[in-house]
Amino acid sequence: MFQKRRKVERLDFILAGAQKSGTTALHYFLAKHPDITMGDQQEMHFFDNDTVFTGPVDYEQLHKHYPPLARSSIAGDCTPSYIYYEPAAERIWQYNPKIKLLVLLRNPVERAFAHWNMQRFRGREPLDFFDAVREEKTRIAGARPTEARRFAYIDRGFYARQLERLFKFFPREQVKVVKFEEFKDKQRETLASIFSFLGLEPLRSVRSKDRNVVPYERVMNWEERVFLYNVFAEDIAKLEQMLGWDCSAWKL
Repeated sequence: MFQKRRKVERLDFILAGAQKSGTTALHYFLAKHPDITMGDQQEMHFFDNDTVFTGPVDYEQLHKHYPPLARSSIAGDCTPSYIYYEPAAERIWQYNPKIKLLVLLRNPVERAFAHWNMQRFRGREPLDFFDAVREEKTRIAGARPTEARRFAYIDRGFYARQLERLFKFFPREQVKVVKFEEFKDKQRETLASIFSFLGLEPLRSVRSKDRNVVPYERVMNWEERVFLYNVFAEDIAKLEQMLGWDCSAWKL
């Protein structure tokens, strides 16, 4: 039966982070759902594009990337930098205060190393990992936001303060935060809970698929791991308290 279609006027949800935490894989499953329409680019980078927000905002520049939707469908975006980029939360709230937000979080130590490894793989990072994290503050200070976030291996892993920023604008019931490790190890159940949060039935078939996998140049050594854990320990404790999580697996 033919369903009348409607133009996208507001996105229904955004997968807002965190980078290197399984967002590409989750995007894959979201796009597979028959009642979800994602844009024609995996990452729209609309709400972290400062040039869009210098005057009256033309949201058609976002909506033009979406085809007309069936009445029962919802539309979403996956841009993992939104949780990290400070102005994004308020911009999203001004756009649609009722939007739902998905956030995947990975052990910040592992996330930092995966982020560095990706930059090395892309030929953008001349420094070895330990040098890069120790020089991070100097490198990102004063850099343009798009440049700074490329090398914010540590800074992007302070999840508690990023979530605090989201919760200033959105009630908790509009934000679903998922552990990367649970998404990876209990994929079917985790996906079902995500689709339920979005008001949808689960996918009938879920085939585990690694996405955006980059070969590792080397493994992280113990000295690097201890250094990073000490950097993140306080924020991990805040996150546990904020979300009621047990992050023992993230600790040494």
